[in-house]
Amino acid sequence: MSGQTTIATAVLAVLFAVLPGPVTASPAAQRFVIVPAESLVTYRVHETLFRDGNRLNVAVGTTNAIKGEIAVDRAAPRSSRIGTITVDISTFRSDSARRDQAIRERWLESSRFPVAEFRPTAVQGLPAAYRDGEELRLKAVGDLTIRAVTRQVTFDFTLVLQGSTLRGTAQTTVRMTDFGFDPPSILGILRTENEIHLEFRFTARPPAP
Repeated sequence: MSGQTTIATAVLAVLFAVLPGPVTASPAAQRFVIVPAESLVTYRVHETLFRDGNRLNVAVGTTNAIKGEIAVDRAAPRSSRIGTITVDISTFRSDSARRDQAIRERWLESSRFPVAEFRPTAVQGLPAAYRDGEELRLKAVGDLTIRAVTRQVTFDFTLVLQGSTLRGTAQTTVRMTDFGFDPPSILGILRTENEIHLEFRFTARPPAP
């Protein structure tokens, strides 16, 4: 295997080796654990408020209910483990408790389907070489599951690995109807757009001894 392929595989392993719970890897692998307090998932949806003069608004909800673990074998990247990013979407909170409750119970039904997951299957734009602290811009293609419905999506990733800290962001836009639910709409009160912008910011570090 060429040196370029080995380096690219190492970067891929670091970027997407995210798995809830323990990761089985070689003894030489280094574990990184996502730090929920330093990670955030955000949704943004455009909505029209009819009772406020048809005012356009952006509804924003966030959660840090993120689980994940990363196992990277720097000496033998092919021994690294790649898993799934998971988020408890029932914990999304916005500036409106009424909106949050309606989303959980009526539209997204996240009280019934609390876990969303992204399983990466391919990555595009991996470099031939990587220097510690260098910013990478990549695209990850994978399966996104929401409400027991799975669709293929592409996330735009920005990643920085420096020392024992891995930081990154991932963004994509999806349609509600693709995952089996209609955009929230209340006659005479509001109507939202079909598209949801999703952003994932994360920090991962080796676990405490």
